Amino acid sequence: MDEMKKALFYQQKNGYDLMDAAERLALEDYCRGYMRYLDAARTEREAVKEAVKLAEAAGFVSAENLDGPIQPGQKVYWSNRGKALLLAVGGKKPMSAGFVVEAAHVDAPRLDLKQLPLFEDSELGYFRTHYYGGIKKYQWTAIPLEIHGVVSLKDGTTQEVVIGREPDDPQFVITDLLPHLAADQMQKTLAKGIEGEKLCILAGSVPYAGEGSDRVKLAIMSLLNDRYGITEADLISAELEAVPAFQVRELGLDRSLIGGYGQDDRVCAYAELAAVLETEEPERTAVCILADKEEIGSMGVSGMQSRAFERFIEKLCGGTCSVQEAFSHSFCVSADVTAALDPMYPEVSEKQNASRINYGVAFCKYTGSRGKSGASDASAELVGYLRRLCDEGGVTWQMCELGKVDQGGGGTVALYMADRDIDTIDAGVPVLSMHAPFETTSKFDCYMTYKCMKAAYNAKD
Repeated sequence: MDEMKKALFYQQKNGYDLMDAAERLALEDYCRGYMRYLDAARTEREAVKEAVKLAEAAGFVSAENLDGPIQPGQKVYWSNRGKALLLAVGGKKPMSAGFVVEAAHVDAPRLDLKQLPLFEDSELGYFRTHYYGGIKKYQWTAIPLEIHGVVSLKDGTTQEVVIGREPDDPQFVITDLLPHLAADQMQKTLAKGIEGEKLCILAGSVPYAGEGSDRVKLAIMSLLNDRYGITEADLISAELEAVPAFQVRELGLDRSLIGGYGQDDRVCAYAELAAVLETEEPERTAVCILADKEEIGSMGVSGMQSRAFERFIEKLCGGTCSVQEAFSHSFCVSADVTAALDPMYPEVSEKQNASRINYGVAFCKYTGSRGKSGASDASAELVGYLRRLCDEGGVTWQMCELGKVDQGGGGTVALYMADRDIDTIDAGVPVLSMHAPFETTSKFDCYMTYKCMKAAYNAKD
């Protein structure tokens, strides 16, 4: 009976029971590179900037100079307004045979400063914010924050702003009530305990010398003007983001986990980026997408619904075939994270179909919510194809869905790729504390996701 069970049952194993010493060294080396990238990429702009540096070091050149269709082994990239990035390595087969595309996103939940953010109340200066993406608002109080972004000045120049990153930089905070006076607050639900309009960042307290009103606001604005040459009017044309000031760290006594901000979805973005940078001459052209705006619906010119993707593929085709023909023969891995089973909150997951830490890259046949609303549901044939690729490539994988059927749900860019007539499936890293200011992943799962992305790019069929 045991032999029959072994032959017929689907049996999973903890990934560390399957690894040899050499692969464990490779895992650690890969994760060191990922942690460096994550620490440098605090915003979508910085994620793209760091990716371009890595791409150019690996021999990629601007796609703007591409003359005719992409050639086998040719490596090109195109930055979409500095907020999204597309890369490609030319395949042996023509673009009419389709391409392999992997799509992740580099935006993450955060607090955006409002266009007129600075105000003073009771001789304290504050920045008003508008949260971006799905957050638990109470998690953003009483933690250190940094401010990153750009300010477009009246003269047409752009000033980069980074405050709080360097060891001697000041940082910021959103205050919360002390428990001694929080009796009313503690009666509210978690969703109502902290209101969006109260996510105001404490910016300073020293008044400008002299008489008059708004002296603290004036002092803060004077400091910004001295350092960056900006006025309050310039903040109207700014994109400034408050992000957690936590350094990326190894977690656990065994150092098997990674903790940091923005792992959803820069963990998958780095996996496909590392994979495409190591791809030399694939059978089909390898395309890597680092998209923006996924956390708010993939809208806008830098989101996955933008026609910028079509423009890039048209460039790669070079007139040899239509973009739609290339799409219809292509395969996409929507590289996005999923929720890992958390033993502290087992009630939200159906264990048999939940992803688990240290069990490898997680395939999601569908996402969406409840009755698969908003989902791209991959075909059985596509799931089978990815299984074969991973098995042949020595990739440890697991199948999962995001929580119990009626518990909630979520989405990825998969439906926007499938809408283009591209066969698409979700695959990525299981995450604990997803969308929190400090998320947790497993080194093993990060490494296996990279191996999955590499296997897909180097597929022979």
